[in-house]
Amino acid sequence: MIQDGGDGPSSEAEAEPAAVRRRAGGAESSRANRGWWDRNADEYQDEHGSFLGDARFVWCPEGLDEAQAGLLGPAAGLRGLRVLEVGAGAAQCSRWLAAQGARPVALDLSHRQLQHALRIGDGEHGGAGEGDGVALVEADARSLPFADGSFDLGCSAFGALPFVADPVRVLREVRRVLRPGGRFVFSVTHPVRWALPDEPGPEGLTVLSSYFDRTPYVEEDERGRAVYVEHHRTMGDRVRDVVGAGFRLLDVVEPEWPGWNTQEWGGWSPLRGRLIPGTAIFVCERDEAGG
Repeated sequence: MIQDGGDGPSSEAEAEPAAVRRRAGGAESSRANRGWWDRNADEYQDEHGSFLGDARFVWCPEGLDEAQAGLLGPAAGLRGLRVLEVGAGAAQCSRWLAAQGARPVALDLSHRQLQHALRIGDGEHGGAGEGDGVALVEADARSLPFADGSFDLGCSAFGALPFVADPVRVLREVRRVLRPGGRFVFSVTHPVRWALPDEPGPEGLTVLSSYFDRTPYVEEDERGRAVYVEHHRTMGDRVRDVVGAGFRLLDVVEPEWPGWNTQEWGGWSPLRGRLIPGTAIFVCERDEAGG
């Protein structure tokens, strides 16, 4: 699920949250982001649902489509494979996987996002998790409720990893539930974006902060409680996280902005996309060793 860079309102009835940079641990980040996505799922799906489609696998706001990219492998080879989507949102990617003959499980922290998955499934097939071939699971990616080696593949399009304080914990959990040799592909905001304002226009092309500052971005309510959290990792951090969790890094994809895409999505825009990367996609493979 692709976020807007943390600039969305938490609720019309509440005061605008204050944006700060401060420490935020795993439990605080999980609680805050579960609440944010539950409150903002309706607006998110209204605004971006047409771009994401009901059964399309889009990796990023640039519009890179798995049908063309094949980062999980050839579409014809997905048939019969058990696939875990981490941070699935309304399960659009999982629904595409099911259409290729895969057996996807769509996991998300947000109850409201999964309700949208049910809504889309009801509209298309008569019931998500039944006719559309997608199983829905509400759980925290830091503690996956699956047995070791349960899945052949894993994927995450802007799901979970940008929002957790402990990404290696999530990656180790994904590794645990993958079979040896299983592939995991995930996309996140390109790390270089953290040095720039989250603006789609020319003001978003000026460096205002240090790329090396890992202090989380936090939105707080009037009592100082976190209501939204994002965590920055440099490109080197992401590579070390992947390797440290027991994966082999096969590729890093930095999608270029295509000419057909005229939309603005938070800080993503044609202007910025033609000059600097907005997304990084990591293609990983679980090592063959057990444990």
